[in-house]
Amino acid sequence: MSTALPAPAASGDDKALAVLAHLSPLIALVLSAGWLSFLGPLLVWLVWRDRGELVRTASATSFNFNITIWIAIVLGWICAFTLILLPVAFVLWFVPGLLQLIFSILGAIRASRGEAFRYPLQVPILR
Repeated sequence: MSTALPAPAASGDDKALAVLAHLSPLIALVLSAGWLSFLGPLLVWLVWRDRGELVRTASATSFNFNITIWIAIVLGWICAFTLILLPVAFVLWFVPGLLQLIFSILGAIRASRGEAFRYPLQVPILR
């Protein structure tokens, strides 16, 4: 027989902060042309990571995923300067941008339900 207690349900504030952690990269995408997409989740993690598991997980995984996206886009710019690898650069700009849009929205939807969302393809920096 297990003595573990079920995890407490996330409060409305925790859900809102988790949704903010997932959607802040899209806001930064508009405001900074994508260069600061990792900043929103990092700020949520730094300020509110001790509020609960949902906020900590949402902000950490969103930050990790957006750093991965940022690295891919920077690699795309490096490829663009070689001119020969320009088609590769277009792929490295389009695919990560599309994945960022899709997974940020999916993460926000899950967070609004109080569920954790794990992004695929992320460099694990924050936990």
